[in-house]
Amino acid sequence: MSSSPAASEVSPIADAGPLSLCARSPHVPADRLVAEMVPPPRFDSVRFATYLPDPNQPSQTEAVRVLEGFAGGLGGAHAVAGGRRGLFGFGKAKAAKAPAGPRGVYLDGGYGVGKTHLLASLWHATPAEPALKAFGTFVELTNLVGALGFQQTVQTLSGHRLLCIDEFELDDPGDTVLVSSLLARLVDAGVALAATSNTLPGKLGEGRFAAADFLREIQGLSAHFRALRIDGEDYRHRGLPEAPAPYSDEQVTKAAYATPGASLDDFPRLLEHLAKVHPSRYGALTDDLSAVCLTDVRPVPDQSTALRLVVLADRLYDREVPVLASGQPFDRLFSEEMLNGGYRKKYFRAISRLTALARDGKELVPTA
Repeated sequence: MSSSPAASEVSPIADAGPLSLCARSPHVPADRLVAEMVPPPRFDSVRFATYLPDPNQPSQTEAVRVLEGFAGGLGGAHAVAGGRRGLFGFGKAKAAKAPAGPRGVYLDGGYGVGKTHLLASLWHATPAEPALKAFGTFVELTNLVGALGFQQTVQTLSGHRLLCIDEFELDDPGDTVLVSSLLARLVDAGVALAATSNTLPGKLGEGRFAAADFLREIQGLSAHFRALRIDGEDYRHRGLPEAPAPYSDEQVTKAAYATPGASLDDFPRLLEHLAKVHPSRYGALTDDLSAVCLTDVRPVPDQSTALRLVVLADRLYDREVPVLASGQPFDRLFSEEMLNGGYRKKYFRAISRLTALARDGKELVPTA
């Protein structure tokens, strides 16, 4: 693939130049969307035992205890006899007796308290083969419905033991109704549910907690969920140094050339390219990258662009791809109006995650 324009301004220091995100336009078939509904690579090895509760936050320890019990309760026969339905076997099968108690858990807390770690740990701890468990973000689930259609998505997921939904989008009423309808069908089929959510603006604790909003938005499903509140500070900044200052264009470009599998792109051009790629493909956009190097980082110009950048930040964070950048620091990406608006939690999450990846990217720059 061709390198970015920024690369052509310096003499190559490797036989092959860096890759370019702007040169990628991946096409993702629907069957890959289903097969990839597993915890992202960052959470491959997480387990309840690797979650380190803050001793000052007893709700974190309690959440682990409850979730371990919930996972253990999913070890019996699926509520639909015979396990997974056939691809077109939508008719109701003979139901086995469902386990007692709520068939869903909702993890309620601010960003950076480890909700995704716990959700992925639940997926790993549930005693069922991976093909009978699904894990994805709300956006990935709506993308699946878009690719397969509503009825086919119901058929595809109805035989699962567990569906985990990370970052349930409470700020998108249309998609919320769509997914709530999907979950109602899956509950009827005996699928256990687990979810976290984004928070609606202007709520208790500066929008950190959303249980009441979540239970209201899923309407008739609320009785199926037990809400677990998880208090705490953003662990990504708990006892960690400040994010490194941006580097120069020359440092970023040299690091990109010296790092096999790295990409190098001009940030404004990358933002333009993201508008041409559906967000469901941003994961594929980052396939096989060892690092992302960006020059001329500057504040994003509008909210649509900002929301696309949030999705890219999530996919990079999931895959633990280090980021090295020049220009403005990541805490200046979004305007005050954006940070005070309805999507502010997404923007703060993106800043938090990009800052963590920038710390990893520091290792790409040789010390003097």
